[in-house]
Amino acid sequence: MTSVVNNTEEWMFVDLFHALLQAPLYHLSIEALLVLWIIRLLFFKKSYKPQDRLPLTASEKQELIDEWQPEPLVPEQTTPYTYRRITGRPDKEITVDGFKCFNLASLNFLGLLGNKNIEEKSTTAIRKYGVGSCGPRGFYGTVDVHLELEDRLAKYMKAEEAIIYAYGFATIASAIPAYSKRGDIIYADEAVCFAIQKGLQASRSRIVYFKHNNMDDLEAKLKAQEAADKKDPKRASVTRKFIVVEGIYANTGTICPLPKLVELKYRYKVRIFIEESFSFGVLGEHGRGVTEHFDVPIEKVDLVSASLEYALASIGGFCAGSSYVVDHQRLSGQGYVFSASLPPVLACAAIEAVNIMEQDPSCFATLRSNGSFMQQALSSIPSLEVEGYPESPVFHLRANSFEDPTEAKKFLEKISDQCLAKGVALTLTAKLEQEERNKEIKPSIRVSVSSVMTEAELKSAAETIRSVVQDVENSGW
Repeated sequence: MTSVVNNTEEWMFVDLFHALLQAPLYHLSIEALLVLWIIRLLFFKKSYKPQDRLPLTASEKQELIDEWQPEPLVPEQTTPYTYRRITGRPDKEITVDGFKCFNLASLNFLGLLGNKNIEEKSTTAIRKYGVGSCGPRGFYGTVDVHLELEDRLAKYMKAEEAIIYAYGFATIASAIPAYSKRGDIIYADEAVCFAIQKGLQASRSRIVYFKHNNMDDLEAKLKAQEAADKKDPKRASVTRKFIVVEGIYANTGTICPLPKLVELKYRYKVRIFIEESFSFGVLGEHGRGVTEHFDVPIEKVDLVSASLEYALASIGGFCAGSSYVVDHQRLSGQGYVFSASLPPVLACAAIEAVNIMEQDPSCFATLRSNGSFMQQALSSIPSLEVEGYPESPVFHLRANSFEDPTEAKKFLEKISDQCLAKGVALTLTAKLEQEERNKEIKPSIRVSVSSVMTEAELKSAAETIRSVVQDVENSGW
């Protein structure tokens, strides 16, 4: 048995020797170099040894400790922040810090905040469901009225499907990173609102900003990317591209040029997301937003997002689009997956608000008429510039005679305070200065009208604002 084993080993060595003789010379040379390199690493390579350093003396340590200054946890505030205290319901009339005022500050577009039908439906819902859901949608937080509201919104928007979120701000901020990831490209208008900015930041995509409503600038950037894609088609095949805009911009009150955006979408093969919080329940014959306003089929827009907190006077937000697109958010929209679902009482309120919008579409024409009337009434004030789409119920008053934004803000604050004392509630646009991307947007007073206001009331409010501006200018403030 031993002899058999020895013979087998001899034959193995003979076979190995013959294999070496038959192997190409370059193959043997490479293997020999690898063997020598391994031997060098194992036996001749010096290990890294850090250089000895002189220890610090006690006085030197104390000196470094004394010199160290920690960074503040929050930016230093020069003036303490004070809240306007509301007493009662912020309807057409509002009580602010004890002053009863005409309300041009709240975004209650259709005046549904005090609607009796909604109040009755909400009262019934509280008795049936309570006041909370106590869980995310995927973890026993889905109530029947959530599904009903999604179905109603989808049919109302003429979309295949809709999804609701419990918080309006989180809707678009969650929807954007649900689709766009690292390596993708997002073309965003430089005037987009803060919620969109947070969504862009969370996506970790490459963000390309184009000038506000400037389609030539957008197309130039799309053409530049098209040329880059031709040079690297492999990378272009896995890079998704998106355009993110607002229907009516919160920061400017202007409307997006949707027909041109759709044209660019098909020409350069990009997707379009529209944030319609200020245009849903406002634009179009039936209040469906900017798509209905421009008579563009909603199928040509990849995703429509809007808040339920303005036109519907509820809480939360929704996205509408194709089933394939919207359903993706049920596992990828962080604000949907990880947040407690919308309280059922607020879902019931939103459902009733949609019923009212369907039953009385004339409210949208009234709302746009009021917006146009108020903008014209305030456009004659020399020191203020009115900025906004002519039919928008939300527009901005900016001080046009100040180069310094700080001085302009003080001037507008003085106007707002005196208007409040004279019975008209206005609000200054608020920004997180440290985080706001577009710091060139000037301070402004945001004016918001509703469909339940009469022309006589709006005219009286405009006269009050005009009188206050003159008083402030004459006082030297």
